[in-house]
Amino acid sequence: MSTEEEQVKVFEFDEVAKHTTHDDCWVIINGKVYNVSSYIDEHPGGEEVILDVAGSDATEAFDDIGHSDEAHEILEKLYLGNLKGAKPVEAKRAQAYSSTESSVNFPLIAVAVFLLAFGAYYYKNNL
Repeated sequence: MSTEEEQVKVFEFDEVAKHTTHDDCWVIINGKVYNVSSYIDEHPGGEEVILDVAGSDATEAFDDIGHSDEAHEILEKLYLGNLKGAKPVEAKRAQAYSSTESSVNFPLIAVAVFLLAFGAYYYKNNL
C-alpha cells in the first residue's frame, strides 16, 4: 500500500449522517465523503439543495444536475475521505462522454440506412 492510500480516511455512514447543518454539512458522492459546509453559501442552486441531501448519499442528485468541470474541481477540494464499504464508482461525467461519443456515430448510421433504403428503392424500380 502506498503512503497516499494509507492516509485516506474512511468514514462509516453513521458518522456522515451526523453532519446535516449549514455549518457542518457532509455529503457522499460516488462513495466519497465531502465537507461542503464552506461552499453552501456559494452554491448556485442555493443552500437548500445541499441541505436536502446533507448527511446522506447525494450521488443521484449531483449526477442528475449534470455539474460542470468547475463544480467537480470544487468538489475535489472539499474531499474528506471514502465511505466504508463503498465500491469505486466511475464518475457520471465520464459516462456522459462515452454516450456523447456514441451519439457521434448516429449520423453515420442514419446515412447508411438511408443509402440502403435508396438502393433498394432504386433496384426495385429499375428492374
